[in-house]
Amino acid sequence: MLPAWVHDGVILGMQGGTDVCEARLRRATARGVPVAGVRAQDWEGINITSFGQRLRWNWEWDPDRYPGLPAAIDRWRSLGVRFLGYANPYVAADKPLWNEASARGFLARDANGNDYRLDFGEFDAGIVDFTNPEAFEWYKGVIRRNLLDFGLSGWMADFGEYLPTDAVLHDGTPAMLAHNPWPAMWARLCYEAVAEAGKADDIVYFMRAGAAGSQRWCPTMWAGDQNVDWSEDDGLPSVITAALSLSVCGHGVHHSDIGGYTTLFGMRRTKELLLRWAEFAAFTPMMRTHEGNRPADNWQFDTDDDTLDALARLGRLFVALKPYRQAVLAENTRDGVAAMRPLFFHYENEAASFSIKDQYLFGRDLLVAPVIEEGAVSRAVHLPAGEPVDEWVHLWTARRYAAGDVVVDAPLGKPPVFWRAATAWSDLFSILGDTINT
Repeated sequence: MLPAWVHDGVILGMQGGTDVCEARLRRATARGVPVAGVRAQDWEGINITSFGQRLRWNWEWDPDRYPGLPAAIDRWRSLGVRFLGYANPYVAADKPLWNEASARGFLARDANGNDYRLDFGEFDAGIVDFTNPEAFEWYKGVIRRNLLDFGLSGWMADFGEYLPTDAVLHDGTPAMLAHNPWPAMWARLCYEAVAEAGKADDIVYFMRAGAAGSQRWCPTMWAGDQNVDWSEDDGLPSVITAALSLSVCGHGVHHSDIGGYTTLFGMRRTKELLLRWAEFAAFTPMMRTHEGNRPADNWQFDTDDDTLDALARLGRLFVALKPYRQAVLAENTRDGVAAMRPLFFHYENEAASFSIKDQYLFGRDLLVAPVIEEGAVSRAVHLPAGEPVDEWVHLWTARRYAAGDVVVDAPLGKPPVFWRAATAWSDLFSILGDTINT
């Protein structure tokens, strides 16, 4: 299960240092945004490349960039706001963790017996060799000491899929064969670090890479680095497809960077895209924003007060859904049934349910059809028919609809969402429309 605190608001992605995070957090809460966490991925330092602002990849606190961070973490936690960061299974070349791992023989090797230097785009990094039990335990200790003991309540457990096929591994497994299981090993390392710290009920980490076996160790996936656009192949619409694809292979808990991440080739995140993504995220297991790789080029959650006010309304909606969401996630934990489900999970006798990839069921009783076209103020929705025939209630107007194809208004902040009239959650759902304006 996700920790209970995850359901208490939005996890805000921000960077720039302790004082910057403090100021942005105060502004957000002053506008009424319920904040569950601050995720500052640059807590361990930055690395500027032509791609944009990246990270140092040496997983320990950077006191120059984040002075006084331990005290700030304690202060924010007393206010109900957790601090989250970032880590991945690689260590930047010639940085302290690389030097220690290299000296102890914990890095994968190249064909000449040297530490493998993997080019990640204008900087090199080493691959901690998870097939070496001592290296595995060492890196688990790094996560334990530098993240958990330092006070992080979670992190983006990024990457895991970058194992070059010509790497030489400690246990002799050909890298070609080790490539697919690698992200599951990375997930297991994070899982064991958390479990051995006795914090399994309090920590959340999320991953983008996976393989058969990851399901056991990974509490939640996220969709990876989408473009900050509306494209079907790698923008907002692709996130829904990703969630539904994962749902049928055992990864039942999924979310995405609100607003996307990748900002290249003239892309710029607009206010409309950010808010449409946020309203979709309110009906997923977790709400979490991201600045993107070029923050200055993107509309952010606090670019103006109107955006903060809209996020506050959606955050209140997310919090109000907490009991239902927890019940849905408990079902996933118990039975493996995904939180975000294709329509055919419950309407397999309807042929149309097998070809719809831009709407989903959130649990058994909520049907969500996110707005995924720029400038749209309405959208077509398919309301599936069950046995007996389901009747659907529009979340915002309380109007009842018979099963079938409908077109509904979808003003910004009110995406097409329906609840099943036969649900046991009608008391909660019937007041959600009012909650957003409270």
